[in-house]
Amino acid sequence: MANRITKAVIPAAGLGTRFLPATKAMPKEMLPVVDKPAIQYVVEEAVEAGLTDVLMITGRNKSALENHFDRVGELEAVLERKGDIDRLRKVNESTRLAEMHYTRQGDPLGLGHAVLRAKMHVGREPFAVLLGDDLIDERDELLSRMLEVQGERDASVVALLEVEPSQTHLYGIATVEPTGDDDVVRVTGLVEKPAPGEQPSNFAVIGRYVLRPEVFEVLEHTQPGKGGEIQLTDALQVLAAESERAGGVYGVVFRGRRYDTGDRLDYIKAIIQLAADRDDLGPELRPWLASFVETLD
Repeated sequence: MANRITKAVIPAAGLGTRFLPATKAMPKEMLPVVDKPAIQYVVEEAVEAGLTDVLMITGRNKSALENHFDRVGELEAVLERKGDIDRLRKVNESTRLAEMHYTRQGDPLGLGHAVLRAKMHVGREPFAVLLGDDLIDERDELLSRMLEVQGERDASVVALLEVEPSQTHLYGIATVEPTGDDDVVRVTGLVEKPAPGEQPSNFAVIGRYVLRPEVFEVLEHTQPGKGGEIQLTDALQVLAAESERAGGVYGVVFRGRRYDTGDRLDYIKAIIQLAADRDDLGPELRPWLASFVETLD
């Protein structure tokens, strides 16, 4: 059942203001995480899960995203003449990943509005949404499990992460009920960034969704919510309440490694963690890190 889903939507129209001035002329999605832009990790995750048709929702000054997943004939020719086959292979990897499509969001009206812009491309079939700020470690299963649950339950599925109560105001928070599966819960309610002490649980929605197409109809009638934006959380709240029409909403509880590249400190941590685990960088980086830590107060 999960194999019938082939389309992924990646919203990438944000301005990246938290990373200024680095993002003044470069999309935040192109910031490198070790030696690949963050957005490439997300596309690779989608492809690994069997999603080969990728629609990126972009905005002004985002042409670098399209260029990265396109051919660069001059560079390829130079590398080929030099016999630098390893770098040529790495350059070509992003070009051959998936069937890439692009559309602009236009007005920055929130995540829900960005997802709605995918309606014409997606049509009447389930699809996945992957947010570029959340990197999921390739060694941990999440998206493929979400696709499996969607196929089994014919519902919309969100990724959930248990966070500290002090962090719940930073996320959409779900009210949940257990199911027969240890890693799957039924979502009965959602609230976007609740005030401290008012959160219904500590299950936070993170940046992976597998949605039924009914979400588009709901988003078309969703009014701007918190922050004056059209919130995807509000639309999912409607779907959760209309389980008979839209199959309801379920959550896959993720207990693996996640890297938040939308926050400056977590971005730095992600680079260090991923580099330390690599065979080509880790053996030299880990001893240096250990000695560096010893110099800190």
